[in-house]
Amino acid sequence: MDALTFDQALRLQTEDILGRCTRCGACAEICPMPAPAGLNTSDPKALTAGILSLLQGGVHADARRWAEVCSGSGHCIPACPHGVNPRLMLALARVATQAAIPSSDKRQTGFIRFGAMTKGVRVLSRLQLPPDTLARFADRDEPAPQVVFYTGCNVMKTPHIALLALDIMDAMGIRYRVLGGPSACCGVLQFGAGDLPTAGRVAGRTIDRLAAAAPRALSWCPTCQVQLTEVAAPIRPDAPLDMVPFVRFLAEHLDALRPLLRHRVEKRVGLHEHPGNAGVPEAARAILCAIPGLDFVDLKQPSVGYMCNKLAPLPGFKQDLHRDQLQAAADAGVTTLAGIYHACHRELCSHERDWPFEVVNFLELVGESMGLHRPDLFKRLKIMQDVDAVLTDAAWAIESNGLDIDAARDVILRDLLGEQPLPLRA
Repeated sequence: MDALTFDQALRLQTEDILGRCTRCGACAEICPMPAPAGLNTSDPKALTAGILSLLQGGVHADARRWAEVCSGSGHCIPACPHGVNPRLMLALARVATQAAIPSSDKRQTGFIRFGAMTKGVRVLSRLQLPPDTLARFADRDEPAPQVVFYTGCNVMKTPHIALLALDIMDAMGIRYRVLGGPSACCGVLQFGAGDLPTAGRVAGRTIDRLAAAAPRALSWCPTCQVQLTEVAAPIRPDAPLDMVPFVRFLAEHLDALRPLLRHRVEKRVGLHEHPGNAGVPEAARAILCAIPGLDFVDLKQPSVGYMCNKLAPLPGFKQDLHRDQLQAAADAGVTTLAGIYHACHRELCSHERDWPFEVVNFLELVGESMGLHRPDLFKRLKIMQDVDAVLTDAAWAIESNGLDIDAARDVILRDLLGEQPLPLRA
């Protein structure tokens, strides 16, 4: 079969959903988002029927709002008894609600979003790393790589996380190539803007590059995982993308990792987790529990979304979740609150200033047990809470990477200090 255009793939997916869905409401019933969005949850069947109406070009205000606030938790996928992926169904419903927007406006919106993301990634990564370290993320040939490590784009705003992933694979003797950054985007920004032709081209090109790089791809970003494997994969029906989250891959190789965890980490650790990529929270827990000396504490917090930034449509709800998470960690007496994903780390790390525990990415604990260390310069800069202090502290990086000072200031204000969903205490 020839490769499909993105529009064709989406139409086929929509037709399959319309043929399978019985409006039973199981997806709406289990979804954690309608109640915080203020929707009437007494009749989940009506919400599901409303989504099908949207897919057919109709109008349904509550269903539209439900689609807008979908956080990608994924609880709905195993709950459906008819083989429908409701997370995909709601994504397609969001696309359907944009049908009346002129194509030129969609392209412009996607272009603006992509440009802002690219600028943020470029500047923030270069505020923290010298050119020779940044070169580790270049797409270089590796003889017979076992995997390709797909960074996505935004993890480079917190590059110590990606560097630790590479360091861990080096220590385990895994042969890999690296692919990622804005030039290998998953297309989600264009897809969210409704610019389907551009989203399809971007995603298709990245899928081809991943398939050519190695037999298996390891994703870091859950957005990229969902976008490429659920939304865009049908573009290449005869070349399915074998992609698995890096955290699950690491847990699959825990027997090889365990002997490398040589140093005791005497810390009491709670985990900030999201369920959207199936098996990832369980994998992160298994890895943490394998670290000698580490005392793992289940903080028993709500399981919502696949990253904190997916909760943006409900800012008050997100603030409540963050506040409750921090309080639960304090009440449990943890020394460390460990997150899994980069976007969550950007939003939570500065709270370390106000609470009696550190906020880290869980790979930092793995690295500590292995004798590996990558300083978290993003957190260091963000805790300063002052753009001029950040510029002074990062002057060496600005000079060595040839950054424009005004561009650096803009990104610091918007993407470093401005990304603070729950305000700091003072």
